[in-house]
Amino acid sequence: MTSLWLDRSPGIATDSFESGSHYDVIVVGAGLTGLTSALLLARAGRRVAVLEARSVGAVTTGNTTAKLSLLQGSHLQSVRRFSGRAVAEAYVQANQAAFEWMLHFADDAGVDVQRRSAISMALSASGAETVDREYAVARDLGLAVTRETPESLPFRTFGAITLRDQAQFDPLDVLAAMTKEVRALGGVVVEDTRVISVVSRNDPARVDTARGSVTAAAVVICTGSPVLDRGLYWAKLTPHRSYAAAYRIASELPQGMYLSVDSPTRSLRTTPDGDGRELLLIGGNGHGVGRDDSPAALVHDLDTWTRAYWPNAERTHAWSAQDYSTPHRVPFSGWMPRGSGRVYLATGYDKWGMTNAVQGALRLTAELTGADAPDWGRTLSRRITTPLALASGIGANAAVGWWYAKGWARMLATRLPAEPPSEGTGVIGLAQSRPTAAATVDGVTCRVSALCSHLGAALQWNDFERSWDCPAHGSRFAADGTRLEGPATRDLPRR
Repeated sequence: MTSLWLDRSPGIATDSFESGSHYDVIVVGAGLTGLTSALLLARAGRRVAVLEARSVGAVTTGNTTAKLSLLQGSHLQSVRRFSGRAVAEAYVQANQAAFEWMLHFADDAGVDVQRRSAISMALSASGAETVDREYAVARDLGLAVTRETPESLPFRTFGAITLRDQAQFDPLDVLAAMTKEVRALGGVVVEDTRVISVVSRNDPARVDTARGSVTAAAVVICTGSPVLDRGLYWAKLTPHRSYAAAYRIASELPQGMYLSVDSPTRSLRTTPDGDGRELLLIGGNGHGVGRDDSPAALVHDLDTWTRAYWPNAERTHAWSAQDYSTPHRVPFSGWMPRGSGRVYLATGYDKWGMTNAVQGALRLTAELTGADAPDWGRTLSRRITTPLALASGIGANAAVGWWYAKGWARMLATRLPAEPPSEGTGVIGLAQSRPTAAATVDGVTCRVSALCSHLGAALQWNDFERSWDCPAHGSRFAADGTRLEGPATRDLPRR
């Protein structure tokens, strides 16, 4: 289930972990947010360490569709609805600043970027009204969107809007270039180093990892869902999982970056595949993490849809990604509560991380270096929670409670069978009165706790990625219980 980007990664040189070391800033997470933050800080003369639990780009950035765009499906109308016009205007300005910064960086670093039009389209009659609203909001916020019917698509659309001269790239090329420059400026990037806790009441702050402790004057958490429970961000974020696949197709491919505004979502773009050829990337079928009975069926549906319009499509890769949304549809970025002014975070990009990761890093580094914050940064930092956003957050947490009850009820009603599950399957139930999850992967059966090590929700088997997923707050674990991502910091206990 390796993404196209990770599969063809250029190979990224990193550093060894040195327990007891001290840095000016420690950045937790080597995705786009973490490495952009580290690069900006290193350019400002700070000695930086980036600590990554897995490998560079292993989580969201390495599994994104990597569209750098100010037109973001129907997201602008959501921001305006949940946060108001002033915040929506600042959001566009922030994304514009990030867009320009990223293109400048890519040009200087020699990263290949393809300029494309971004198209938001309706694939059903009911979606046409959403396209109309996005057009009106985007125009009001200053974007030069136009009404155009997409060309060279083999399926019918019911309305579309276009923003020209947007961009796409291979995100691992960007991360490789950033890592190289961070290290050249004296920073270190360390993989396979899971952060367990941060003790910030003393100066310097201490970062405890599974390999030892290091210290820094400031710590920046860039891990999707923050791995620290302070601030209760796990209760403010809604985790989503979506799917993508790459195809080799003999016929002519559409040359825009397309995204449907209706459900099920369909995302399209191309990417160079060498020798002047291109691959077609298709994405969609998103859902709440751990809240679908068969992710494999969703990938199959995406594949079936693709072959219905490109019958000669040859699939080369299929993968999924995890993203987080906020109640007000605007990312969190800034200091973290109960961090003694030494801990910062950025998260909640709602699937638009190529711009929002960068604008979050720009805001964080301005605060850490004492630089003047841009006007849009001050507006986003001072936004208020509207009644609609508050209601959205309450609804999301009510759904979490329902999934707690559903998972526990299912588990308590099931006695785990003694025989191992069949290949590629997982089951949960009681074994010797203990909540137990059993799965068989590659002929090996593992039994682990059926309860998420974060806050004890009953886990759900993911039959596509063969993982245990938490429907409450989005933590994920390998079949043997090894933590993969999310707010959990500990593996599942073995049974």
